[in-house]
Amino acid sequence: MVTNLTGQAQALYDDVYCQRGEAENRIKEAQVGLFATRTSCQHLQSNQLRVLLAALGYVLIERLRALALQGTALACAQVDTLRIKLLKLAAVVTRNTRRIRLYLASNWPSADIFAHAMSQLRSP
Repeated sequence: MVTNLTGQAQALYDDVYCQRGEAENRIKEAQVGLFATRTSCQHLQSNQLRVLLAALGYVLIERLRALALQGTALACAQVDTLRIKLLKLAAVVTRNTRRIRLYLASNWPSADIFAHAMSQLRSP
């Protein structure tokens, strides 16, 4: 490794370069999984809002991983995988005066993980 930083090579690699690479992976994950690179509007404020909403979505997905998906097969899944397996689903929504109900497909493969995540989010 060639660098102008002083210190032990292994410590520099572990403490600086690996962390930088991990940060770059998280940025790439947000760009690919949440379409954070779509800034096709003509005005700066509109594009800024789109990037801000993508960043907010990434924070929500990260909290979902930490709070609701602990101990499941999707605990370390990429944003794109979580979006496909947990958020893109067919449902019938009914609303009455007291509640909103979601009727999910009975043969949905990720139903057990979704139920686990919902129970984790409901518990205090």
